Amino acid sequence: MSERPVVLVTAASKGIGAACARELAARGWRVALFARSAAVDALAGELGGRATRGDIAAAVDLDRLVDETLRDWGRIDGAVLSTGHPPKGALLDLADDDWRAGLDLVLLPVVRIARRITPALRERHGAIVNISSFAAFEPDARFPVSSALRAALASYCKLYADAEAKHGVRMNNLLPGFVDSLPVKPENLPAIPMRRYARVEEIAKTAAFLLSADAGYVTGQNLRADGGLTRSV
Repeated sequence: MSERPVVLVTAASKGIGAACARELAARGWRVALFARSAAVDALAGELGGRATRGDIAAAVDLDRLVDETLRDWGRIDGAVLSTGHPPKGALLDLADDDWRAGLDLVLLPVVRIARRITPALRERHGAIVNISSFAAFEPDARFPVSSALRAALASYCKLYADAEAKHGVRMNNLLPGFVDSLPVKPENLPAIPMRRYARVEEIAKTAAFLLSADAGYVTGQNLRADGGLTRSV
């Protein structure tokens, strides 16, 4: 049994997920990491955590993540749910399979993990942070599947947060803009008032805040961390 708080982090082998794992481990959380890549094993070893390798779109793999974490550490206090990027393309060129793949990647992992870990979160007054996208509220034609399904995730987040508030469980979405885990494209910079991409460490610190007691009265929200890229209303 772990005496330290335990957090699940998905897509944890690189990018925002890995940065969140490092930030939370530095703040005293025990990190249960999930990804397909073998790099997640190395990161778990570096951080004194545990790793589960699997596919974010496979319910059986997500069940294994939860089951193994509870078996080894006996508790789950929080989760940072990050995924990869769904299919891209012109809106009317996207096939049904592209939309289904996006659903399996963007929305269903949150639904599945929340369903599994909510009883544990109720015991600890825990929290979930979903890594979403600026396109949830300002759809971007370059990312049609992501834009539509991140908007669906916003609705799910509010429904879940309202239902679980009486149990002391919180859920929020974190909406990054362009982040330096991807190559910087100069043509994107003029649209960003800060004229730079976010550092993954900045996004990780914001996720850690949303998990912390400092954000104990924040739930059902979609927090933009996009350098001013999108409008607040």
